[in-house]
Amino acid sequence: MADKRKFNGIIGRTINDTKFSYATVKSPSDGKPNVIYIVLDDTGFAQLGCYGSTIHTSNIDRLANEGLRYNNFHTTAICSATRASLLTGANHHSVGISTVAETNFSTRNNLGGINPEYGTIAEVLHEYDYHTIAIGKWHLSANDERSGAGPYHNWPLNKGFDNYYGFLAADMDQWNPTLTRDNTMVEAPKKASEGYHLSEDLTENAIHYIYEHHFSYPKQPFFLYLAYGAMHSPHHAPQEYIDKYKGKFDKGWDAIREEWFANQKRLGVIPQEAELTERNEHVKAWDDLTDNQKKAYARYMEVFAGFLEHTDAQIGKLVDFLREQEILDNTIIVLLSDNGASAEGGKDGHFNLNTSMDILEEYPRDVELALQNYDTLGNEFSQPHYPTGWANAGNTPFQWYKQWTYEGGVKDSMIVRYPEAIRQPGSVVSQFVHVSDITPTILDVLGFEKPKNIKGVAQEPLQGISFKKTFEDKDARTDKTVQYFEMHGNRAIYKDGWKAVVNHTFNDSFGINYADDVWELYHVDEDYSEKHDVAKKYPEKLEELKEEWLIQAGRYGVFPMLKTGMLHSHDAIKEVHGRMALPAKTYVYKNVRYPYNLVSDPGLGTRTHSVIITLNRTDTAEEGALLAKGDRFGGLSLYIKDNKPKFVYNLDADTFYIAESDAELPLGEVKVRLDFVVVGEHQAEAGLYVNDKKVGATKVEQFFYTVGAGTLTSLKQNKFTSVYDNDYASPFEYKGEVKEVIIDVAATTVDAEEDLNKALHVE
Repeated sequence: MADKRKFNGIIGRTINDTKFSYATVKSPSDGKPNVIYIVLDDTGFAQLGCYGSTIHTSNIDRLANEGLRYNNFHTTAICSATRASLLTGANHHSVGISTVAETNFSTRNNLGGINPEYGTIAEVLHEYDYHTIAIGKWHLSANDERSGAGPYHNWPLNKGFDNYYGFLAADMDQWNPTLTRDNTMVEAPKKASEGYHLSEDLTENAIHYIYEHHFSYPKQPFFLYLAYGAMHSPHHAPQEYIDKYKGKFDKGWDAIREEWFANQKRLGVIPQEAELTERNEHVKAWDDLTDNQKKAYARYMEVFAGFLEHTDAQIGKLVDFLREQEILDNTIIVLLSDNGASAEGGKDGHFNLNTSMDILEEYPRDVELALQNYDTLGNEFSQPHYPTGWANAGNTPFQWYKQWTYEGGVKDSMIVRYPEAIRQPGSVVSQFVHVSDITPTILDVLGFEKPKNIKGVAQEPLQGISFKKTFEDKDARTDKTVQYFEMHGNRAIYKDGWKAVVNHTFNDSFGINYADDVWELYHVDEDYSEKHDVAKKYPEKLEELKEEWLIQAGRYGVFPMLKTGMLHSHDAIKEVHGRMALPAKTYVYKNVRYPYNLVSDPGLGTRTHSVIITLNRTDTAEEGALLAKGDRFGGLSLYIKDNKPKFVYNLDADTFYIAESDAELPLGEVKVRLDFVVVGEHQAEAGLYVNDKKVGATKVEQFFYTVGAGTLTSLKQNKFTSVYDNDYASPFEYKGEVKEVIIDVAATTVDAEEDLNKALHVE
């Protein structure tokens, strides 16, 4: 704490013999400001009001008016990677997060967590006597490290934070979240029906932690990392916020792009000479859509807008609290988006985001579902994501989206507020800045250096470059002259006002062969929106930048790269699973007394597996979930209802594959077995057995490699919402005796060698 007391007297044999004397030792944090990072998810460059949109973000706009807006700020194009870079002040490949944390290959650039050699800003500030708080989305631990049993080495408390409350996964149901406090899985304080919403809960906890700390230790500054689940899908908001936008987007994405582009010039957030890029080739013209499509698509955007305004209101609550406590102006606030707007909703948008991430696929059923649920879209019985066309508008004036290294994926909004240092509040800063530069800038402002060792681990130096000088002079040239980008094979390099970029995801072989890649060249100092490819005009400059990309990639550990992008369908996910070479494994759980969340996801529903559960039946009324993965939007469940075993595979909340026994279970020791056998591309057969006798079967005509993603696999209960609402309500806990559970999984996601080779693109 600030102003610590240190004993400097003389120790005697007794207290009477001891000479007491003390010196006051000033803390290194004494007089330093608080620091807050606010991270929005999947928020496009144009979607904030102060960046041109017609969505109401008055609280964020106020931060911009009292601080600086950066219009040349860049991220990594995807969530985990940007967060790793932000927290460490280094490039994401270097720290071990090449893409999302789920792709844990154990290669140096894919560790499923942050390399300890790159301490986080929380760990650094801890060395300088700051109190540190993390709230919200983490997404910096691997998929098999997210149960209540850990391991915790990549969780917030082991990355320098004193307190944590939020969720560990990539995205989260805002109405029924999976929550963690510190190192413990916890329940939400109330239900959606009682008015619960995750963004509100996160904000209230942030305020509580700050209040509790500031009340007790007013002289000790704090660092708050507040990462909302918004604006990542599912887009969930209270109905009154959604309904405020009724009819506001009926004119369609083409007109909205033009309107927001004009607003950007009027606000001065983009250069007057900037040009609007063409509508993305995979987005239809609004005028070519049917009336039903227009109505559904507009409603999806209304939901998104309501979600964003609701999030802005929560940020306002936090800022108002800081103002009331008279600590706002002594707080550095950095607000940013982690990547560009997301195209993961596909051409039609999604009522259930689990169905696909492919921007080329069409899902007319989601149009029907949006219209059927028009007045309640965005509530807890939907998991919506808007169509790709709205992502195109959200990234105005740029091309492409999240996951691409074009400006639409990597150029994002960033606001800094700190009256003590900022000399020209309300200004727009146009200097090139990268997310890895933020933490070095904050440490520069605080006058701190990164320690050479943290927790006994020798530290690698910061790789970002401070842009502190822009606080004093918005036109000051930063020292950032070169920055590489790579995401799923999509690559780019910025150098001295030029940028080379390659669309690997959509090359001639759909991202499979790097030989098909064609590089483009943009003179971004003169072509702000990256509209004019001048590769043919300046071939020597292009070759220079391509060579520079290789130099930077080698320096910062880019290799190996993923072979395909993540927006081509579930085949990309399948390749990731295959490359990770998931081992064959047998899990055995003896005498399961209480509901239990599995430490790691065995791959249920995506790999061939067998589940054998031995019960001791003492009452025919004993029913409940024996094993469940997922929720009402997708997953699987093995359960007992009316004294009969039953298996359900919920594909997308609309399609269910069910195996049910005709015969009731006997009393005494009983073995219930499920065999899930992959028989082809996205297909499986499920057999249900009682005491080794087959009692039911179903063919799973289609399964997703992302089924139940972000949810827990549980024994003796269906955690959170029910996988099969038609048959039971969550948690549907099984109260009977479970003597043993054996889960035996195959070594690959696809059993047939031919199919496996196809998944891995082996010729």
